[in-house]
Amino acid sequence: MKKHIYLIPGTAASSNIFDRIKFPKDEFEIHFIDWLIPVSLNESIEAYSMRLSKQIYHQNPIIIGVSFGGIIAQEISKILPSKEIVIISSIKNKYELSKILYFVKISRLYLLVTPKLINLTEKILSFTFGNRTKKQIEVYRNYLPYRNSIYLRWAVKQALFWKQKISIPGIIHLHGTNDFVFPIRNIKACLKIENGSHAMILTKGKKISSILLNKFK
Repeated sequence: MKKHIYLIPGTAASSNIFDRIKFPKDEFEIHFIDWLIPVSLNESIEAYSMRLSKQIYHQNPIIIGVSFGGIIAQEISKILPSKEIVIISSIKNKYELSKILYFVKISRLYLLVTPKLINLTEKILSFTFGNRTKKQIEVYRNYLPYRNSIYLRWAVKQALFWKQKISIPGIIHLHGTNDFVFPIRNIKACLKIENGSHAMILTKGKKISSILLNKFK
């Protein structure tokens, strides 16, 4: 009988970020969870996770979440029984946030995260660094298509204000040593991926797949 794996991407990302994650098709069946637009900026992460969990149709699945998707995976595990919970480039409790993100939280700078700001940043980079950067931005947009203003503000706020104090037991946590969003120095009890960045799901797919395959056997 095949094991069912559900994949949750990071903030604003599509399922395309998992293109380099490979599992034997005769052993595993892959399912992708798509982001929903929050009902409002005040929708709780618990209510949102409940709505998102409706996309899971199999009992005791393996749930893999990247970055904010890892936080959501942990919230869903409180709702539905799961065989394994895997988080990649994410955090297991609020104390693993960096000092910089804590500053963004208390200063309310997260309110500046809007589609307009992202689009303006891309235009400035493209104009400043030329065609090569322009092509990179086009690739980047392919992976990060969700630009709804309510969704972006909600997701960033939920990550910063996540209330989890104690890590959920048994979580498999893969984390890059060069992660600048969630620095490795703040992360406890993880499997380190040398030279892995916050976007290592795109650059270390073969390594990540190999580690997880061994864990799932």
